[in-house]
Amino acid sequence: MPELRFDSLRKEWVAYATERNDRTFLPTDFCPLCPSGAGGESEVPLNTFEVVVFENRFPAFGPDRDGGRPVRPATTGCEVVVYTPEHEMTLAQLPVERVRLLVDVWADRYSALGSRADVAYVYIFENKGEEIGVTLHHPHGQIYALPFVPPFADAELRAAREHQHATGRCLHCDELKAEEDGPRVVFAEES
Repeated sequence: MPELRFDSLRKEWVAYATERNDRTFLPTDFCPLCPSGAGGESEVPLNTFEVVVFENRFPAFGPDRDGGRPVRPATTGCEVVVYTPEHEMTLAQLPVERVRLLVDVWADRYSALGSRADVAYVYIFENKGEEIGVTLHHPHGQIYALPFVPPFADAELRAAREHQHATGRCLHCDELKAEEDGPRVVFAEES
Protein backbone atom coordinates (compact mmCIF):
# COMPACT_ATOMS: atom_id res chain seq x y z
CA MET A 1 0.00 0.00 0.00
CA PRO A 2 1.35 3.46 -0.79
CA GLU A 3 2.05 5.28 2.45
CA LEU A 4 3.43 8.49 3.88
CA ARG A 5 6.19 8.36 6.47
CA PHE A 6 7.18 11.42 8.46
CA ASP A 7 10.86 12.39 8.09
CA SER A 8 11.65 13.95 11.46
CA LEU A 9 14.97 15.40 10.24
CA ARG A 10 13.38 17.33 7.38
CA LYS A 11 10.02 17.70 9.16
CA GLU A 12 8.04 16.61 6.13
CA TRP A 13 6.01 13.69 4.86
CA VAL A 14 7.72 11.40 2.33
CA ALA A 15 5.82 9.10 -0.04
CA TYR A 16 6.76 5.42 -0.13
CA ALA A 17 5.22 3.18 -2.77
CA THR A 18 7.12 -0.10 -2.69
CA GLU A 19 4.60 -1.69 -5.07
CA ARG A 20 6.09 0.53 -7.80
CA ASN A 21 9.11 -1.81 -7.73
CA ASP A 22 6.80 -4.45 -9.21
CA ARG A 23 5.95 -2.31 -12.26
CA THR A 24 5.97 -4.20 -15.51
CA PHE A 25 8.97 -3.55 -17.74
CA LEU A 26 7.56 -4.45 -21.12
CA PRO A 27 9.24 -5.43 -24.37
CA THR A 28 10.02 -2.42 -26.55
CA ASP A 29 7.53 -3.57 -29.20
CA PHE A 30 4.54 -3.31 -26.81
CA CYS A 31 3.24 -0.07 -25.32
CA PRO A 32 0.32 -0.25 -22.86
CA LEU A 33 -0.50 3.41 -23.57
CA CYS A 34 -0.98 3.02 -27.33
CA PRO A 35 -4.61 2.50 -28.42
CA SER A 36 -5.39 -1.20 -28.83
CA GLY A 37 -9.08 -1.26 -29.74
CA ALA A 38 -11.89 -3.07 -27.91
CA GLY A 39 -10.62 -6.19 -26.17
CA GLY A 40 -7.02 -5.11 -26.66
CA GLU A 41 -4.28 -5.58 -24.10
CA SER A 42 -3.37 -1.94 -23.53
CA GLU A 43 -4.68 0.47 -20.89
CA VAL A 44 -6.48 2.29 -23.72
CA PRO A 45 -9.07 -0.07 -25.27
CA LEU A 46 -9.94 2.44 -27.99
CA ASN A 47 -8.95 2.67 -31.63
CA THR A 48 -8.05 6.33 -31.27
CA PHE A 49 -8.53 9.19 -28.81
CA GLU A 50 -7.59 12.78 -28.08
CA VAL A 51 -6.98 12.65 -24.30
CA VAL A 52 -7.67 9.80 -21.89
CA VAL A 53 -7.32 9.71 -18.08
CA PHE A 54 -7.25 6.60 -15.87
CA GLU A 55 -6.03 5.47 -12.44
CA ASN A 56 -2.36 4.52 -12.28
CA ARG A 57 -1.99 0.78 -11.59
CA PHE A 58 1.26 1.43 -9.69
CA PRO A 59 0.45 4.66 -7.82
CA ALA A 60 2.53 6.60 -5.35
CA PHE A 61 -0.85 7.69 -3.95
CA GLY A 62 -3.93 5.54 -4.29
CA PRO A 63 -6.93 3.87 -2.71
CA ASP A 64 -6.46 2.46 0.78
CA ARG A 65 -5.53 -1.20 0.87
CA ASP A 66 -5.66 -3.74 3.69
CA GLY A 67 -2.66 -4.47 5.87
CA GLY A 68 0.39 -2.41 6.54
CA ARG A 69 2.05 -0.66 9.45
CA PRO A 70 0.67 2.19 11.53
CA VAL A 71 1.64 4.99 9.18
CA ARG A 72 -0.37 7.65 7.41
CA PRO A 73 -1.90 6.07 4.29
CA ALA A 74 -1.31 7.76 0.95
CA THR A 75 -4.86 7.20 -0.23
CA THR A 76 -5.66 10.30 -2.24
CA GLY A 77 -4.89 9.25 -5.83
CA CYS A 78 -2.62 9.15 -8.83
CA GLU A 79 -3.95 9.37 -12.38
CA VAL A 80 -2.29 8.86 -15.76
CA VAL A 81 -3.08 11.32 -18.57
CA VAL A 82 -2.31 10.11 -22.10
CA TYR A 83 -2.63 13.02 -24.51
CA THR A 84 -1.99 11.48 -27.90
CA PRO A 85 -2.42 8.06 -29.53
CA GLU A 86 0.82 8.63 -31.48
CA HIS A 87 3.69 6.87 -29.70
CA GLU A 88 6.44 9.13 -31.07
CA MET A 89 4.64 12.47 -30.55
CA THR A 90 5.80 14.96 -27.91
CA LEU A 91 3.81 17.51 -25.95
CA ALA A 92 5.62 20.31 -27.81
CA GLN A 93 4.51 18.85 -31.17
CA LEU A 94 0.80 18.71 -30.34
CA PRO A 95 -1.50 20.99 -32.32
CA VAL A 96 -2.75 24.03 -30.41
CA GLU A 97 -6.30 22.62 -30.28
CA ARG A 98 -5.07 19.44 -28.57
CA VAL A 99 -3.03 21.44 -26.07
CA ARG A 100 -6.17 23.50 -25.31
CA LEU A 101 -8.12 20.27 -24.75
CA LEU A 102 -5.35 18.92 -22.53
CA VAL A 103 -5.32 22.10 -20.43
CA ASP A 104 -9.11 21.82 -20.10
CA VAL A 105 -8.74 18.19 -18.95
CA TRP A 106 -6.07 19.23 -16.43
CA ALA A 107 -8.38 22.00 -15.13
CA ASP A 108 -11.28 19.55 -14.84
CA ARG A 109 -9.23 16.95 -12.97
CA TYR A 110 -7.64 19.67 -10.79
CA SER A 111 -11.10 20.89 -9.81
CA ALA A 112 -12.51 17.40 -9.22
CA LEU A 113 -9.56 16.17 -7.16
CA GLY A 114 -8.97 19.48 -5.39
CA SER A 115 -12.57 19.63 -4.18
CA ARG A 116 -12.13 16.45 -2.12
CA ALA A 117 -11.76 16.98 1.63
CA ASP A 118 -8.79 14.58 1.83
CA VAL A 119 -6.78 16.41 -0.87
CA ALA A 120 -4.62 19.42 0.07
CA TYR A 121 -2.62 19.82 -3.17
CA VAL A 122 -2.98 18.70 -6.79
CA TYR A 123 0.27 18.26 -8.71
CA ILE A 124 0.11 17.90 -12.53
CA PHE A 125 3.23 17.04 -14.49
CA GLU A 126 4.53 15.54 -17.73
CA ASN A 127 6.14 12.15 -17.17
CA LYS A 128 9.07 12.04 -19.56
CA GLY A 129 12.59 10.65 -19.52
CA GLU A 130 14.39 7.69 -18.06
CA GLU A 131 16.22 10.06 -15.70
CA ILE A 132 13.08 10.39 -13.60
CA GLY A 133 12.21 6.70 -13.73
CA VAL A 134 9.80 6.56 -16.64
CA THR A 135 9.24 2.97 -17.76
CA LEU A 136 6.69 3.83 -20.48
CA HIS A 137 7.91 6.04 -23.31
CA HIS A 138 4.50 6.87 -24.79
CA PRO A 139 3.80 10.59 -24.21
CA HIS A 140 1.89 10.94 -20.95
CA GLY A 141 1.66 12.81 -17.69
CA GLN A 142 0.38 12.17 -14.21
CA ILE A 143 -1.80 13.93 -11.68
CA TYR A 144 -1.05 13.42 -8.00
CA ALA A 145 -3.73 14.28 -5.45
CA LEU A 146 -1.70 14.87 -2.29
CA PRO A 147 -3.02 14.88 1.29
CA PHE A 148 -0.50 17.62 2.18
CA VAL A 149 1.07 20.71 0.60
CA PRO A 150 4.68 19.89 -0.44
CA PRO A 151 7.37 22.03 1.23
CA PHE A 152 8.40 23.76 -2.03
CA ALA A 153 4.81 24.82 -2.74
CA ASP A 154 4.23 25.82 0.88
CA ALA A 155 7.32 28.07 0.78
CA GLU A 156 6.15 29.70 -2.47
CA LEU A 157 2.65 30.29 -1.11
CA ARG A 158 4.08 31.72 2.12
CA ALA A 159 6.33 34.11 0.15
CA ALA A 160 3.36 35.28 -1.95
CA ARG A 161 1.25 35.89 1.17
CA GLU A 162 4.09 37.77 2.91
CA HIS A 163 4.61 39.96 -0.17
CA GLN A 164 0.87 40.67 -0.37
CA HIS A 165 0.78 41.59 3.32
CA ALA A 166 3.88 43.82 3.12
CA THR A 167 3.10 45.61 -0.16
CA GLY A 168 -0.59 45.07 -0.85
CA ARG A 169 0.39 43.67 -4.26
CA CYS A 170 0.62 40.30 -5.97
CA LEU A 171 4.15 38.83 -5.90
CA HIS A 172 3.82 37.12 -9.28
CA CYS A 173 2.44 40.28 -10.89
CA ASP A 174 5.36 42.30 -9.50
CA GLU A 175 7.87 39.71 -10.76
CA LEU A 176 6.35 39.78 -14.25
CA LYS A 177 6.29 43.57 -14.29
CA ALA A 178 9.98 43.70 -13.32
CA GLU A 179 10.85 41.40 -16.24
CA GLU A 180 8.60 42.99 -18.89
CA ASP A 181 11.22 45.14 -20.55
CA GLY A 182 14.20 43.01 -19.59
CA PRO A 183 16.58 41.01 -21.78
CA ARG A 184 15.02 37.65 -20.79
CA VAL A 185 11.70 38.23 -22.61
CA VAL A 186 11.55 35.71 -25.45
CA PHE A 187 8.10 36.51 -26.84
CA ALA A 188 5.52 39.21 -26.09
CA GLU A 189 1.95 39.48 -27.34
CA GLU A 190 -0.54 42.29 -26.80
CA SER A 191 -3.40 40.04 -25.67
